Amino acid sequence: MYKLAKLGSHLTLAALISLGAGFVYAQGTSSGSSQFPGIGRAATPAEVAAWDIDVRPDFKGLPKGSGSVKNGEAIWEAKCASCHGTFGESNEVFTPIAGGTSKDDIKTGKVASLSDMKQPQRTTLMKVATVSTLWDYIYRAMPWNAPRSLSYDDTYALVAYILSLGEIVPDDFVLSNTNIKEVQAKMPNRNGMTLQHGMWSVNGKPDVNAKPCMSNCTAFVQIGSTLPDYARNAHDNIALQNRQYGPYLGVDTTKPPLAKLPGSTGVGIMPVAMAAPETGPAALFKKENCSACHAPAAKLVGPSIEQVAGKYKGQADALAKLVTKVKKGGSGVWGAIPMPAQDQLSDADAKALVEWMLTGK
Repeated sequence: MYKLAKLGSHLTLAALISLGAGFVYAQGTSSGSSQFPGIGRAATPAEVAAWDIDVRPDFKGLPKGSGSVKNGEAIWEAKCASCHGTFGESNEVFTPIAGGTSKDDIKTGKVASLSDMKQPQRTTLMKVATVSTLWDYIYRAMPWNAPRSLSYDDTYALVAYILSLGEIVPDDFVLSNTNIKEVQAKMPNRNGMTLQHGMWSVNGKPDVNAKPCMSNCTAFVQIGSTLPDYARNAHDNIALQNRQYGPYLGVDTTKPPLAKLPGSTGVGIMPVAMAAPETGPAALFKKENCSACHAPAAKLVGPSIEQVAGKYKGQADALAKLVTKVKKGGSGVWGAIPMPAQDQLSDADAKALVEWMLTGK
């Protein structure tokens, strides 16, 4: 059960004004905005640029740049193929990027295989309606082990290569901010997005109907959520089904919930176990997203730390060999999926990471 105390209206209003002044209404001088004197300051152009990075379906926010299918293929092989396959067909790590679309889909703008029960997978090109979504997501989040490391031109090139895999653009195509609208008109599922769902239209009214408390607001609203004892451990211990690294671990469902947390008035609150903050090579391991592929004791995309330490135990040249492999990438030792080159690491950081892994920690 949870107990949520309603804050007084003056506190709520003050908080909203502070947030609004700091981010939305900060249009005045350094001593405050014109609407709320003495509160907040004007956001600098650099701050606005760092925050306003999204690319809309109408391509507002799309930066200038260009990239060819040929260059995209080279970048793909170096940074993307290890997870997605050479032709975007792999489903070993993620669902395939390409496949399931046809020339007829490009004409109609609706992917027919989405309604075909025999279609084994829903690929990215089958589902995505706007090419801006591809550009925006790749630039923000890819590659998996080094997000935001791609340049604008790199991103254009990768999108061009993906589009060529779906035969949306030819193999000699150069995608740019000036011709991307023309490509949008060829997206196989551009007309497949529906607006007929409950959260789209609110008939001109707000989608919430709560009235703010303006007086005598010391009462609290009690919100309850219970789980029957017989169902608590129905799927075995949740704590053991989570990765054993990172800041958040699952709750131990073999034990009853705490009556309350220390210093809390709420009851039935499920605690979240917090791991001790990492330092040194462990922090570097997390910062460089190594944990996306390597767990302490269980194989994920790549071998576990424990497996690496066991394989190379006692080998005098293990450190130098693995430092080179981390920097340049490699494949074949632990399976078909290659390890991407981690050339963003300094020699010192690569050595520290390998030494730490070889201890089996």
